[in-house]
Amino acid sequence: MKINCSDADIEYIENFYSSDEARVLFKELGQNLAWRHDDIKLFGKVMKIPRLQAWYGDNNLSYRYSNMTLTAEPWAASLRALKAKVSDYCQHDFNAVLANLYRNQQDSVGWHSDDEPELGEMPTIASLSFGAEREFQLKHIVTKEKITISLAAGSLLIMKGETQDCWQHCLPKRTKAISPRINLTFRKICL
Repeated sequence: MKINCSDADIEYIENFYSSDEARVLFKELGQNLAWRHDDIKLFGKVMKIPRLQAWYGDNNLSYRYSNMTLTAEPWAASLRALKAKVSDYCQHDFNAVLANLYRNQQDSVGWHSDDEPELGEMPTIASLSFGAEREFQLKHIVTKEKITISLAAGSLLIMKGETQDCWQHCLPKRTKAISPRINLTFRKICL
């Protein structure tokens, strides 16, 4: 399903993986990825990132954001299979994935665009979700128009074209208890 918004090319596929497949993949990824709890420096203050993360990709690819550099772990077998299916659907050759584990309602990611130089111009980001459903928010940089999409377990969200130039996105904290969620954002690092 195409998401109708200006200056963006966003597609949402709710059942990219069945609920049974999503349940198995959530468990496998949660147990087998090399989760890290990194520090980040914001406004001159060092703090723990409010989620766990893991970075995988081709040939020790590096990814830098928020004054932090991640060096890719070699592809885990489960991630390689997911990458193949997502790359085939998107007709895009992804070479890395940032995995995020949101442990509960307090884990989050603030407003940002995936517009780092190593992603190139008009990057395609493919985002797979497993575990608890969470609200993903988008906000237009100029008009401040907001869109909220509930990302279900097994869903795929694709953002391409001008999306990262014109929109920011976040996964906000919530007050109501939420079970863990794993999100995989496939990317193409331009060498």
